[in-house]
Amino acid sequence: MPKPKAYVDYNKCNPELCKDGVCLAAQECELKILHQDAPYEPPETTSAPCKGCFKCLRVCPAKAIVKM
Repeated sequence: MPKPKAYVDYNKCNPELCKDGVCLAAQECELKILHQDAPYEPPETTSAPCKGCFKCLRVCPAKAIVKM
């Protein structure tokens, strides 16, 4: 069975809630699976494998990071 991965729910994502529009979840991701191209833009996920720590999920103020 595959490990759960973190994904961004773009319907909930609001970078305005993060300090200076810099995604807290992307900053928290040690493997840089979540990355943000510019402040106030939603983060994107890469195809790299997630280690499943879900620190990103806990810090997102909009609760836009979900397990799948």
